[in-house]
Amino acid sequence: MDVIIPPPGEVINKRLIDTLPGGKIGTVQRALFAAPQGGSMVDKSTSNLEHFIIRQQRLHPEATGEFSSLFSNITFASKIISREVSKAGLVEILGMTGKTNVQGEAVQKLDAFAQETIVKIMMRGGTLCVMASEEQETVIPVPEPYTRGKYVLVFDPLDGSSNIDANVSIGTLFGIYRRKTISTGECTPSDVLQPAKSLVAAGYIVYGSSTMLVYTTGQGVHGFTLDPSVGEFLLSHEEIEIPKRGSIYSCNEANFPLWSEGVRRYVADFKAKPERQAKSRYIGSLVADFHRTLLYGGIFLYPRDKRYPTGKLRLLYEAGPLSFLAQQAGGRGSDGVKPIVDIVPDKVHQRTSLFIGSEEDVLEAEDYIKRFGDSL
Repeated sequence: MDVIIPPPGEVINKRLIDTLPGGKIGTVQRALFAAPQGGSMVDKSTSNLEHFIIRQQRLHPEATGEFSSLFSNITFASKIISREVSKAGLVEILGMTGKTNVQGEAVQKLDAFAQETIVKIMMRGGTLCVMASEEQETVIPVPEPYTRGKYVLVFDPLDGSSNIDANVSIGTLFGIYRRKTISTGECTPSDVLQPAKSLVAAGYIVYGSSTMLVYTTGQGVHGFTLDPSVGEFLLSHEEIEIPKRGSIYSCNEANFPLWSEGVRRYVADFKAKPERQAKSRYIGSLVADFHRTLLYGGIFLYPRDKRYPTGKLRLLYEAGPLSFLAQQAGGRGSDGVKPIVDIVPDKVHQRTSLFIGSEEDVLEAEDYIKRFGDSL
């Protein structure tokens, strides 16, 4: 097929589409024809994730390329998981394994597959010294004869797994730290139990109508969409910024009677203000709910309650990485009292409350909790 490519920066138009067979364009062609947004000099048609990371690496002459290699392994693992998720209804990979994880939750077959895939790929990469996962009670050290690197990976291999059988969007969450101890020898708990403000990078991959990877290295938040026809993550969302305030609140309102007075009043008042035109959206998959909040603004909240007095979500590999990412996008993540990124975890599976999203909305939630109390 002959493809007509206009000069760089020319806006896509109907006449151009009409020159193509069937008057349609695909994902890659649309990227080729699209004009740069916001004055960006990045050509999205040829800027895949690897090229983008290399471009950012050049901003740091001291970089060795080890981080780029680590990230390449993460994206490779995500492509394999995406492939299995996309055909989950066609092969025997749906349903339970019959086991429970350290959280007391039933392990889905895709949970186990994602965990095994990430561990196997990252173990042999030579960039990590230790990993920590939602699915494993203890940390996962890199054993000999594998080469130990200077980074630490914390991750939730498949968030939202209770929704797998219902074909709801699910995802992988991750955070990357530098080890604090010397680069030789065994890692220590201090290498893993670091506050989110010390993250080198954080991100997530959401497996939905398309597979999208969103990440930050502290220099803006960027999103890449997987084009299965070429097997590459292509730049689709550059410099994502969350609105300062939104109209969407996202929470499990069935827990309303179990919340503190401060949280109940905040949610009730959020809905009651007519000028806000409040909308409720709740999927029940953290990565999917956060992804929508990042793009559209508003607040996602999962506060502590009478059943989970310290909170339900995990600090190290869920709330921490997402709060770091939200902060880089101009948003905020909080436990209702203080920023999540400042909390130093004292154990791998430590739980926390989470209020995350538009900065003004999260600050308002903190103010309600301060004024009306957080006692259960």
